[in-house]
Amino acid sequence: MAATEKDDVKLHMLAEDQQDNIHLDETAPNGFEDEVKPTAVTAIKASGGNADVQDKSAQGRNMYFKDGKRRIDYVLAWELDDDDDKHKNRNIKAREIFEKNLREEGLQLEEDLTVSKDEEADFMKVHAPYEVLTRYAEILKLKMPVKKNLVLDKIQMKYSQLENPMKSVSTKLWTKVTGIAKRIYTPFQLNEDQVPHIKRRFTLVYSRDKEYLFDIPEDRDTFFDNATRSRIVNFILRRKSFSTDKNDAYSFGINKMINDNIYTAAYSLHEGHWKPGSAPNERKLLFDHWGNWRNMFKVQPLEHVRNYFGAKIGIYFTWLGFYTMMLIPASIVGLVVFIYGIAVAPDSYPAKEICDPKNNFTMCPLCDFQCPYWNLYESCSNAIASRMFDNGGTVFFAIFMSFWGTLFLEFWKRRQASMQYKWDLLDYVREEQPPRPEYLARLENCTHYRLHPITGLKEPHLPFWTKRVPIFLMSYSIMFFLGFLAIAAVFGVIAYRVSVLAALQVLTKDRPTSTNSSLVATTTATIYENASLVTTVTAACINLLIIIILNMIYSRLAFWLTDLECLRTQKEYDDSITLKLFALQFVNYYSSIIYIAFFKGRIIGRPGKYTTMFGARQEECAAGGCLIELCIQLAIIMTGKQLFVNNFTELVLPKLIKMIKRCLSKETKAEKASRASYEKDYKLEAAQTTSLFYEYLEMVLQFGFLTIFVAAFPLGPLFSLINNIIEIRMDSSKMITHLRRPLADRSPDIGIWYSVLYGISRIAIISNAFIIALTSDYIPRMVYLNSYSKDDSLKGYLNHTMSYFNTSDFEADHRPTYAGSEHIQICRYRDFRNPPWSENAYEFSQLYWHILAARFVFVVVFQNVIVFITGLIAWLIPDVPAQLKVQIRREAYISNEIIIKTELLRAQGKSPEEGEAAIEAISDVGLQYQQDDTGSAKLMFRKSPGNSPEREEENIV
Repeated sequence: MAATEKDDVKLHMLAEDQQDNIHLDETAPNGFEDEVKPTAVTAIKASGGNADVQDKSAQGRNMYFKDGKRRIDYVLAWELDDDDDKHKNRNIKAREIFEKNLREEGLQLEEDLTVSKDEEADFMKVHAPYEVLTRYAEILKLKMPVKKNLVLDKIQMKYSQLENPMKSVSTKLWTKVTGIAKRIYTPFQLNEDQVPHIKRRFTLVYSRDKEYLFDIPEDRDTFFDNATRSRIVNFILRRKSFSTDKNDAYSFGINKMINDNIYTAAYSLHEGHWKPGSAPNERKLLFDHWGNWRNMFKVQPLEHVRNYFGAKIGIYFTWLGFYTMMLIPASIVGLVVFIYGIAVAPDSYPAKEICDPKNNFTMCPLCDFQCPYWNLYESCSNAIASRMFDNGGTVFFAIFMSFWGTLFLEFWKRRQASMQYKWDLLDYVREEQPPRPEYLARLENCTHYRLHPITGLKEPHLPFWTKRVPIFLMSYSIMFFLGFLAIAAVFGVIAYRVSVLAALQVLTKDRPTSTNSSLVATTTATIYENASLVTTVTAACINLLIIIILNMIYSRLAFWLTDLECLRTQKEYDDSITLKLFALQFVNYYSSIIYIAFFKGRIIGRPGKYTTMFGARQEECAAGGCLIELCIQLAIIMTGKQLFVNNFTELVLPKLIKMIKRCLSKETKAEKASRASYEKDYKLEAAQTTSLFYEYLEMVLQFGFLTIFVAAFPLGPLFSLINNIIEIRMDSSKMITHLRRPLADRSPDIGIWYSVLYGISRIAIISNAFIIALTSDYIPRMVYLNSYSKDDSLKGYLNHTMSYFNTSDFEADHRPTYAGSEHIQICRYRDFRNPPWSENAYEFSQLYWHILAARFVFVVVFQNVIVFITGLIAWLIPDVPAQLKVQIRREAYISNEIIIKTELLRAQGKSPEEGEAAIEAISDVGLQYQQDDTGSAKLMFRKSPGNSPEREEENIV
């Protein structure tokens, strides 16, 4: 068929669909009012194919069967088979059996076959009638909105009268404070005229026997929203068989069919287009006010997100938004600590003494043979930079972030409880999951079977000792090897640092002095004076590159290892891959940082007796200490990973791929405009079940950077805040514009990630205690200040931390060999050892043991005090707000009252809408509460006609 003929066929098919839709109700499917609709063919012809008329017309995208009445709830797609006839016939037969079973279940199907071989796929549209939806709503125990009748009004009115009219001073003060906070918060709120607020409606578990309780509109098909409809249809699709063989008990479910390539996709439709000029719809509303960059500082429309994408995705974005909001106070405090460090760094005595050329400290060489002796004042800039982060504010910030981590987790539990109540997730029960299609495929030829204790089905089974144990041993052995690979990469970077630092130190002997090479001389001098900084920055960048490469390897191998384990359900598979990837990523991202924080410069030995590894000296900390190196390493890895690597892969790369596909595509604009909605959605990327997993993993690793090593990098929360603001818009835009509509799944919480976050917060307390005690100079400074200083200042502290070494004690293999080195008799090095003229030369001095004891005491006190206080905070803050507990109990009571009173009226042949007399008959539950003069509510027994006032007074509880 020629292209023009094909276009005409498409145009007329689209015109027929749109003309059918014109004769629907006055209310459009997406809830927006219809306007006068032009003839479809005329509009398409007039546009010349330059715009998608179907999306940009006032009526909006066609979401219905050809009759214009039945909504498309789900779409099944399969590509044209290029396989041999055997596989082609097998797939056709499987689809026929599956579709027959769907029709028997009550679903209605409409096939859309290609009119040309140029088309990519055939489609089967699925519609769930009202009877099917109600049947499965009852099976799934879905909560649906209750009819707003006089019974509910009267009961709620009674509760509203129980509000305490007398406000205490603390309540009034809290109201004023929250009022100020709301006014500050106002510029960040969405315009309710553009994004209408979705009020929570009173709901009950749906029952067909009590359908009269529910608010069912005249058009009954609109009773269930689109997300609920697609979830019910998906529930049916996952349980229908595609084989007539009774012995083949596991040839069922849409997931198994997609895995066997019988279908290539199964998805629900997006509700319109997101581009400017499209007809108003929920998808466009979300893009304009959630995924659009101009609203990056606005709050998220979480109710709309939940309604469109489901509670599982809604919970993720709620958590991400809450986490981002909690970063605001941490960012402010971190910025203040950083500014404080900048202010005090130049005036600190250690930095002043290092930068003073009069303090002629000749330092021992940093490497053997070629490295020269050097003057300490040459590391002035490094010392000042180190003091910016190594000061008293560091300790305060570490304590603050320990409390912050606990408060974040505790307040999140309260926020989560509120969202569970709003989204009817309090009574969520996870359904029994069927075996994974991949699990059944791998065990297709298995000879071992056993009955599943829950379902009672006979399932293939892997023997534990002979099959599972060897697989798990191999899997975790490979994991340990991969972990050691990351550690080996760290040793490689260490070797780079040692060699480059030695090479830069050698430059001092050959500095050009000629005026003809003044630029070269200046550059060489600058590099030499900042050799440690240059080495640290370049090593951190190389380490980041290695981390990115290993990250790609780890991701593939983690999935391969988990597939080998043959896990039965999707939850078991998700938990296993979570454990593997988080463990591997933890080692990959944190190993180099842990080395600098806790091991670098600890076991190097001393001049004349250095500890060597593979014949080479270990690297030392710079003159300003290891904390500045830890800060640089953390800043480059953290910001490089988040602001550049993640944002490039999530924002830039998809756009590049899309642009390349558009350039390579031979499809004309007219052909693109004539495509049906399900064809356009099929072109989008499939929403993977692991998509949220990677988003959680990224944020959890960020949380680890913030809490475990926060003492070294107070600007970490600020960079994370900036990254998360961008992350929210990138994730939302990706879900709206690049992915097919995900299944509106339900989940009451963030799952195993909360336990991971809690574990990280506990590790962070220990980590920060050791960073302050070992990596920073805070404890040595405090010991000197309180025990050795003559004027209660840090004057003389630098000389106090420097030990003496007689250069004649160098071993022949390690003695400097450059010209002039023989004139140096004494050099200094950072350590607490006896001088060469003492009786116990080069042994640890008394000061060393004093500082070591102080460090040990600090770690013990810091850890135990912080653990005790954070535990007390967690105990004092209830997981569920007290008002929410009351509201939950109140709602349970109202539910019972509605059912009891409505059933009574039906038994009496009455209706709640019959008048005031009926209302009084229904709502006279009895005077259960009575307010005294102070406004307090006293609980009473129910009234009884025979009770006297004296008797009623006795009934007060």
